[in-house]
Amino acid sequence: MRAFDYIRPDDLNIARQEVSAPVTRFLAGGTTLLDLMKCGVERPARLVDISHLPGLSDITFSAEQIHIGALAKMSQVAADTRIQTQAPVLSEALWRAASPQLRNMASIGGNLMQRTRCTYFRDPAAYPDCNKRTPGSGCAALNGVNRNHAVLGGSDACIAIYPGDFAVALVAFDARVLIRGESDRSVPAGDFYRLPGNRPDIEHDLAAGEIIVGVEVPVVPALKHSHYLKVRDRASYEFAAASAAVGVEFESDGHTIRDVRIALGGVGTKPWRARVVEQALVGKPFTEKVLREAARHAVDGAHAREHNGFKIILAPRVVARALMAAGGLV
Repeated sequence: MRAFDYIRPDDLNIARQEVSAPVTRFLAGGTTLLDLMKCGVERPARLVDISHLPGLSDITFSAEQIHIGALAKMSQVAADTRIQTQAPVLSEALWRAASPQLRNMASIGGNLMQRTRCTYFRDPAAYPDCNKRTPGSGCAALNGVNRNHAVLGGSDACIAIYPGDFAVALVAFDARVLIRGESDRSVPAGDFYRLPGNRPDIEHDLAAGEIIVGVEVPVVPALKHSHYLKVRDRASYEFAAASAAVGVEFESDGHTIRDVRIALGGVGTKPWRARVVEQALVGKPFTEKVLREAARHAVDGAHAREHNGFKIILAPRVVARALMAAGGLV
């Protein structure tokens, strides 16, 4: 690991100014950054510790939205009884991520910024060709072992999958990422993550000197009847082969779908909103047959590589199963 300087400012604006310096990174829980530093992927010259800054770990509720501070711990948010009752998909997505030790350390803001688990990206010594690390160098995954890579949103430059769970739930429910910079702004969670295109090294809509200060989740009826389903190779501490964050609201008859929210994880280069499936379900009866028929469109436009074609079969099944759980069919 490269030697680095460490600073611990007491003010958010000072922290922002400090991180504008070249090769400087924010440090919160450190569960992603320190790991990447050990791998040799990240080699910062300075770390700006923001873990202690006040006012950024609160969870507040109003009739219109849920606000979650960027320094709130994953375990803190997952265990919040109001979250569990009013927005179960948020709690479930966090409980199913990482290990208890990591959830107790990792911050919500850091979770949103986590980087891909692509083997080729994380091993620069063995695989120097990676457009995420060095733009223009190539992508070893395209013709390599790509079982855990994306079938949606990839490009000729990169097919690395987005690894997270919580952001999938945020995208499904039109959450916004709150950003502090020279001026405050908020970005829809679905727009915060960028497709790789020809610059896969640019992953987020976050400029130099900016910092995530929280997320806001609109309170809609479908949020209360929501669910996060994560299918993986083993029962715990594993990344998704395919996942779905869903929510459903019914008409007064309790059977016709008024509103539905669906986003996929484990299959795309970013959290993937399944709007075609949503549109196909609104106004339809909530039956297993209807759900499975519509869910087939969750992978429209998918492109499989040599080893990951199973995701195109798996993802619609995960969507349908998650919806059935949210709506009480299973």
